[in-house]
Amino acid sequence: MKIKSANFVKSSAKLEECPEPTKNEFAFIGRSNVGKSSLINMLMQRKDLAKTSGKPGKTQLINHFEINEDWYLVDLPGYGYAKTSKKNRAIFQFMITTYIKERPNLINTFVLVDCRHEPQKIDLEFIEWCGIEGIPFSIVFTKIDKLGSSALIKHIARYKKKLLLQWEELPPVFMTSAEGRTGREEVLRYIDVVHQSITPEMYSRKN
Repeated sequence: MKIKSANFVKSSAKLEECPEPTKNEFAFIGRSNVGKSSLINMLMQRKDLAKTSGKPGKTQLINHFEINEDWYLVDLPGYGYAKTSKKNRAIFQFMITTYIKERPNLINTFVLVDCRHEPQKIDLEFIEWCGIEGIPFSIVFTKIDKLGSSALIKHIARYKKKLLLQWEELPPVFMTSAEGRTGREEVLRYIDVVHQSITPEMYSRKN
C-alpha cells in the first residue's frame, strides 16, 4: 500500500464524538511507552502525525487520522499508565473498551508489545479480553532493533509459548522497529488486504 495522504481528523473523548463510521478503521493500542506514536509516524512516513513524547500517557483521547481519503487510522490511549489517578484510569478504560466493542467499522486492532520485556500481565489480559469479546486483532512487536537477533528470537518464542497456553492459534504477528523502519511493508500490506476485503455496506446495518 502506498500512503498518498495522512491527515488528522479529530480527537474524541467518547465513542459518540468519533467521526461517522462510514470508512474502514484500523486502531493501534498498547501499554504506555510501547512506541505507538513512533510506529504510526513510521508507517505513515510522517515525523509528527502522531505526537510523540518521552512522558508515558501522552495520548489521552481517541485520535482519528484519514489515510488516502479512504480509511481511518486510530491512535488509542495507552493502557496501564500507573502515574495517573484511579478516576482517570477508569475513564480511559471505559473509553477504550466502549470504542473497541461498539465501533461498527473497526476492522482490526493492532496490539503493540515491547519485544524487550518478558510477557506482561497487562498485555496478556488485554489480548485475552480481545479474544473473549471476539475482537479482530493482531500483535505488533515493537523496538526489535533494541535486541540482538538471538535475544529477539528467544523473547518472541517465549511470548508465543505463553500465548499458546490460552490460544489454539495465534493471530497475525508483526515485527517492527520505528527507527529501523522494519515491518512497514508487512503491516501496510496486511491493512490493504483486510481493507479490500471489507466494504462499508457490510457493517452499515449496525449503525
